[in-house]
Amino acid sequence: MIHKLEEATAFLNRRGYNNPDVGIVLGTGLGKLIQKMEVEHSLPYKNIPHFPVATMEYHSGNLICGKVNGKKVVAMRGRFHFYEGYSMPEITFPIRVMKMLGIKTLLLSNAAGGINLDYKKGDLVIIEDHINLQPFNPLTGPNLEVLGPRFPDMSEPYKKELIQKLKEIAKEQQTDIKEGVYVSVTGPNLETRAEYRYLKIIGADMVGMSTVPEVIIANHMNLPCLAVSVITDECDPENLQPINIEEIIEVAGKADDRLSNLFVQLMSEL
Repeated sequence: MIHKLEEATAFLNRRGYNNPDVGIVLGTGLGKLIQKMEVEHSLPYKNIPHFPVATMEYHSGNLICGKVNGKKVVAMRGRFHFYEGYSMPEITFPIRVMKMLGIKTLLLSNAAGGINLDYKKGDLVIIEDHINLQPFNPLTGPNLEVLGPRFPDMSEPYKKELIQKLKEIAKEQQTDIKEGVYVSVTGPNLETRAEYRYLKIIGADMVGMSTVPEVIIANHMNLPCLAVSVITDECDPENLQPINIEEIIEVAGKADDRLSNLFVQLMSEL
């Protein structure tokens, strides 16, 4: 694994991806931040040594490097999921590479279903904690001591200072933003009514199929991170309506500008 990480990092360093300040993972239907970047380099994942290839049609699969408000940024436009058939080390490989390139902060976004009935379609929700229901942990197996400890602490998986700063920025921009607990499941099917009831009972406000493995790896490497979900569907088990991926993409797209503006301002203040 270390050899593969070093090969990918060296490859990207030679192509101008060296010494970025911030790493970003852009989730389903979320990509307008790229329009606010001064793009310097863009590479398909398939051209980067040992990177998986995004199989989800709504994830473009490019690693983009550029400037945002003077900060050098590396952005994943499209991520990898366990339901695509990848292993947890493969899913989180790019996060480790971004850390080895030099990022000091990781920002993540995703589309999620709203279990909390106070959430409505298009709401932005800061993830303040999570529940991991995915079947494997990305740290299973021999520990890479050079990257982090065998038993990383998870008492603050999402950096409180970053959460507070984003809340202040949202207030300045008059953008409503909430906080909640995200539960990560395998997918790719959406949940049944009984499953939504169960997830609510165990403390989840929203549900998705990503993000948590990436956050675990970030914490293993002592990399501060912040994540925001866009609520794309309302998961009321007593009034559950059919949903499809096209609607999820549409709702995420409508919230994309608001989230991108928040991230742009946050990066300028890091």
